[in-house]
Amino acid sequence: MRIIIVGGGLAGLAAAVALTERGLKCVVLESRPRLGGRASSFLDPTSGSYIDNCQHVSLGCCTNFRHFCETTGLAEFFRTEKTLYFVGPSGKIDPFSASSLPAPLHLAGAFARLSYLSVKEKLSLGMGLRSLARGIRAEERGLPFSEWLKRHNQSANTINRFWHVVLVSALSETLDRIDVEHARKVFVDTFLAHRDGWLVEIPSVPLEDLYGGRLTEWLTSRGTEIRMQSTAESLNLSDDGVKSVLLSSGESVEGDEFVMAAPFYRVLSLLPPSLASHPSLAGVSQLKAAPISSVHLWFDRPITDLPHAVLVDRLCQWVFNRTALAKRSGTEAAAESGYYYQIVISASRELAGQSKESILAQVISELTSVWPITADAKLLHSRQVTEHRAVFSPVPGVDTLRPAQQSPVPNLQLAGDWTQTGWPATMEGAVRSGYLAAANVLKRLGRPEPVVQPDLPVASLSRLLMGIQR
Repeated sequence: MRIIIVGGGLAGLAAAVALTERGLKCVVLESRPRLGGRASSFLDPTSGSYIDNCQHVSLGCCTNFRHFCETTGLAEFFRTEKTLYFVGPSGKIDPFSASSLPAPLHLAGAFARLSYLSVKEKLSLGMGLRSLARGIRAEERGLPFSEWLKRHNQSANTINRFWHVVLVSALSETLDRIDVEHARKVFVDTFLAHRDGWLVEIPSVPLEDLYGGRLTEWLTSRGTEIRMQSTAESLNLSDDGVKSVLLSSGESVEGDEFVMAAPFYRVLSLLPPSLASHPSLAGVSQLKAAPISSVHLWFDRPITDLPHAVLVDRLCQWVFNRTALAKRSGTEAAAESGYYYQIVISASRELAGQSKESILAQVISELTSVWPITADAKLLHSRQVTEHRAVFSPVPGVDTLRPAQQSPVPNLQLAGDWTQTGWPATMEGAVRSGYLAAANVLKRLGRPEPVVQPDLPVASLSRLLMGIQR
């Protein structure tokens, strides 16, 4: 039995891990010279270190991604942050952490202490969260979240300083382009259903170390073959199903079961026209992409000791102190290149057409407004990266466009965060899709078993006070 997996991003890797763990032999075909897909690193020649194309974080509610990391030994390279640091428009830093109360009351004190929202706004915010938790009314389904917020009397200030801050970071899209159901998923699973759902887990090493090093060794030591720079051109079909994958080199890679884990914007071009035009795949061509930008900065001195910060009502959304995160996890490298910070700007369409100099000046100005020492620090090096198709855009109605993992061809599964997972475009969604595809393969082999891990349970008080149901 030979299982061919096209794509070495998280979805393909998750499928490979699930199948390899159960003793099946896989071949992973990756077009690039590195694994991880959009969650990958590249070598920056000036700093001499690997940097991530974008900062990727997980959350406590991401049960399948955690299982994936625990299974492969990667979990030890993620650090759990039990305090977040929100920087309000005035520059005041508000620590955000949970109390010992059960969900959904565990974060009530943290919300109450946010200095940049008034008492009236906090009360309105609480009512909005409760309405969202209770479910979306029939007449509100399919609305953009911006419209839902207006109908629920959320002020512009509350929208800009809370709803926007959370959702743009989570979904990399503006509120007018987010389906209300996707917004609800974020807030319920993260803040309301379980007391651990909101905990942020940050990798302490470059993603290349995780997927290019340790995960590669885990897979290959168990018999899975990983072939880099093996670009798939098309699938070869017969009456019995997929027979092989044709590579750009002209080689044909044969197998028994196949998992197509390519990005949504490429997958249809790999399928024969008769399959690409199948009604169940018609929505794939209508999926849209959203961009994420990162600005990497190296200074001659630290500008803050905080491991991270969420900047409110600014261009910059997250600041990650990569030097501090690595040091506190015992994985720091040589410091000759300086003190390294990564700034994330999600839904970064507004940066299109701006020069790198202009973007850098805005970022430095915002950092200086929060940490004045930035003005005295010498910028040793900077690098800007934009992943133009970082995630699929969760526009209203997007779930009707997402196909199931089981394709119309019995021995071909689809995997990717863009397939039907019940989750938006996240690492959790990608891993779930790979697990779902693997479960389908196992079922076809007469070995049915659950692969997808259960969600965190909804706390009893969350059911009672918020009406949350799974």
